[in-house]
Amino acid sequence: RLVAAGRAVVKDETYIVLFRGVGGATQLPTAPLRTALIAAGYKNVATYINSGNAVLRSDKPRKVLLEEIADICRQQFGFGKDIHAVTRAEWAKLIAANPFPDAAAGKHLHAAVLAGDPPAGAVEALRAIAVEGEAIAVVGNVAYLHTPHGFGPSKFATKFDKAIGVANTARNWNTVLKLMELA
Repeated sequence: RLVAAGRAVVKDETYIVLFRGVGGATQLPTAPLRTALIAAGYKNVATYINSGNAVLRSDKPRKVLLEEIADICRQQFGFGKDIHAVTRAEWAKLIAANPFPDAAAGKHLHAAVLAGDPPAGAVEALRAIAVEGEAIAVVGNVAYLHTPHGFGPSKFATKFDKAIGVANTARNWNTVLKLMELA
């Protein structure tokens, strides 16, 4: 933060914005979303695939940014699900902290940004239903899920969302790396 004339000024920050639950019946069209974010004053706006990912620059605090983007999404697209914003630096840490570096390629590794700490026992309960080779690790506010037999057929992955007990949104490792490249 910078201070100018006695008030805090937030410097421009690159954010990776993750919209939860996009796909299937819930759509958030990328081109109109990009246009709406640019019209709202966000800079260097990019979207990535039609599954709820945007990258942008802003000098607004994260809380304000999230409130404004949520309003845009509700009013213009009827989208009312959770939205997470992660700074470029936080995203770089998410990548560096990957506890499964040998699984980093492809769609068999997912990173789930968590809105808070999972309740006691949640991670252990997920581990209990994992089959051989599957694993979960929580590092900071990110849960890493390794599903070597595929995410879709994994009982462990299917139960993750409710069993983790905290709001979250997950991306496969290919998307994680692409969003970093865009940021």
